[in-house]
Amino acid sequence: MQDLLEELEAHIRNRYEIDEDDDEFTPDVHLFDYGYIDSIGATALIAHIEKTYGTPVTNQDLMLYPMNTIREIAQFIQTKRAR
Repeated sequence: MQDLLEELEAHIRNRYEIDEDDDEFTPDVHLFDYGYIDSIGATALIAHIEKTYGTPVTNQDLMLYPMNTIREIAQFIQTKRAR
């Protein structure tokens, strides 16, 4: 899980240009409420999850699984991979 968290954090930092010294950016920060990712960015992040991790994200998944933090996204990927 730690590797997955680190990979996701690195991708999000790079893709959304988040400074390394941003103290609020943690695996548990709400990416949308804190303005790190907007709705267009969410679409790009879903595409990244599907392509990189081979994990399809359905509309039902978006309703069933919280995916607001890096930790929640990593948990979602692990759950889907376990099936």
